Amino acid sequence: MKVALLQLNVSDDPAANLEVTRAHVRTAADQGAQFVLTPEVTNCISTSRSHQNGVLQLENDDLTLKTLRAEAKAHGIWLLIGSLALKTQDADGRFANRSFVIDPQGEIVARYDKIHMFDVDVTPEETWRESEGYRPGSEAVLAQTDFGQIGLTICYDLRFPKLYAALANAGAQVLTVPAAFSPVTGAAHWHTLLRARAIETGCFVLAPAQTGEHASEKHKTRKTYGHSLVVSPWGEVQMDAGEAPGVYITDLDMGEVMRARSRVPSLENARSFDGPG
Repeated sequence: MKVALLQLNVSDDPAANLEVTRAHVRTAADQGAQFVLTPEVTNCISTSRSHQNGVLQLENDDLTLKTLRAEAKAHGIWLLIGSLALKTQDADGRFANRSFVIDPQGEIVARYDKIHMFDVDVTPEETWRESEGYRPGSEAVLAQTDFGQIGLTICYDLRFPKLYAALANAGAQVLTVPAAFSPVTGAAHWHTLLRARAIETGCFVLAPAQTGEHASEKHKTRKTYGHSLVVSPWGEVQMDAGEAPGVYITDLDMGEVMRARSRVPSLENARSFDGPG
């Protein structure tokens, strides 16, 4: 199966971002991709909550979602929208960080709201409190496709292996990790954690990423790490996109899932235990 990871450098302008993303989806489809994946917050990266309130939409009104669903249908492809920043009806006004799986008819077959919020102090100068602007999800999600089951995760979820074990034990053969990773934590941990999740579960791990400095005319900008990765079920880095935005295509041999799991059946060998304490 041919997959395409889109590595994006989005701004805080959803309309401008959509034009680039749509062009990349068409390029991927023209090159034979059957499954196309976009990164976290495909529609908008902004450090300003007031700006987000002005440009983000509810799911039913979101132009990026509507347009990319139409592209999936037009090209007959499966599409993972890594995530969209969306308004909600929550009383506290927090947004959702929501991933979508779109089928070749343009229908939404799965939604996943990011569970783990990036509330961290990376350095004295770089602190994040994602939970102040986004409400966390609470449900792990599998998506059934015609090439296998996909376990959906987003970015900071990567640091919580129990989520990935639960998805794999429920039948996932592919794990998706769309991200907008910090350059500091990316350089230190991105490759290692993605490889670990693949090795632990015997799944393909597909991680489309944001990259570079994200433009804003009026607000503080932020940077992301890039290096969209495809990792095999044996833990080998099959593709590394580096730092340049673009369309990155590779082939998946789904038979590798069964072969890796038969060699080291760690999912079957796992045992419950008591303690410590």
